[in-house]
Amino acid sequence: MKTTHIAICAAAIALASCDSTPKFSVEGTITNAKDSTLYLVAITKDKFVPVDSVKLDEEGDFRFKADAPSTPDFYTLVMNNHRIDLAIDSTETVKISADSKTMDTDYIVEGSDCSERIREMIIKRNELEKKLVAIEENNSLFPKEITDSITTLINEHKDWLVNNYIREHHSTLSGYYALMQGVTDISGTYSLFNPYKDRNDAKCYATIATSWQLNHPNSPRTHKLSDVANKAMKHTAPVKEKVLELDSEKISETGIINISLPDANGKTQNIKDLKGKVVLLDFTMYSANESAERTIKMRELHEKYRSQGFEIFQISLDDNLSFWKNAVDKLPWICVHETNGQVTTAYGVQKLPTFFLINRANEVVVRSDFMEGSLEDNIKKLL
Repeated sequence: MKTTHIAICAAAIALASCDSTPKFSVEGTITNAKDSTLYLVAITKDKFVPVDSVKLDEEGDFRFKADAPSTPDFYTLVMNNHRIDLAIDSTETVKISADSKTMDTDYIVEGSDCSERIREMIIKRNELEKKLVAIEENNSLFPKEITDSITTLINEHKDWLVNNYIREHHSTLSGYYALMQGVTDISGTYSLFNPYKDRNDAKCYATIATSWQLNHPNSPRTHKLSDVANKAMKHTAPVKEKVLELDSEKISETGIINISLPDANGKTQNIKDLKGKVVLLDFTMYSANESAERTIKMRELHEKYRSQGFEIFQISLDDNLSFWKNAVDKLPWICVHETNGQVTTAYGVQKLPTFFLINRANEVVVRSDFMEGSLEDNIKKLL
């Protein structure tokens, strides 16, 4: 029996040593933390999940190793009501140096650019919160002065987040983290971005959601982001948006958002120049698997209805410009390219491909997500 037990243990150890699952590591030193327990916790979409823990000695050294997430996700180091938020993309090794008393903000992180950007946001947020509390506790200010000062600080901080993280790092965890930022003052804790009340906030959600749809389609966070962005863009739509009847079908009519983008020859194409035609506004990527098949179908529609006043205005989001130029070289319709995502965001595009039909009056009348019947049938009705 003893021999069998030893054999089983040896087999178990051998199996563990052969584990080929990709891993990431978080290691470092937290001083003044003797006998304190440090926890590594995964922050999933809707809960905290403990991963590992260690009791620190006088040196404060630690090392955690865990299975790499299937899609980029957040983790946090927690100890005595203090925490350090981390962004884990794959199999990186993140190094942390901190003191137990100030580890929330005064720490050094290496091996993760996203985690460093998160640290920068936390420092800025703490500075903002101190300023907000100081204003709210200033008895020499009138109520309106307090409100105006707070609004100014909040808007400045949001602009900083948008310009430095949401626009610049929209496909990363730091861009997502910026979008989820909240602040705490004497009145409580609240989110900085409210997509259901502020159209600009809704567009920020749309920016991150679109990028994550392209770069992290299998992440649970992507599905949640897309759902919120879609609902928010509808909820905050301009008042002029209305629902009307057209051939017994309900369609959404909005004034067109102008588009001026360069084609493969560098010539600027303006969608408003197509007034008087029925236009298929198509957002796509030629590098997508279904692109070739879609292009064939669109060529058929273009050849069939062009003489009746039908045109295609196609916007590509391909990263490789050379690839895109080769792909559109022989196409008979208008092909342009966007790099900054402004038009994509303005039209609330969350996935590719997405298309819109525009009537002869230069008005968007239907979006692919809400279209009833076939694309060809809808084109014929507008013609």
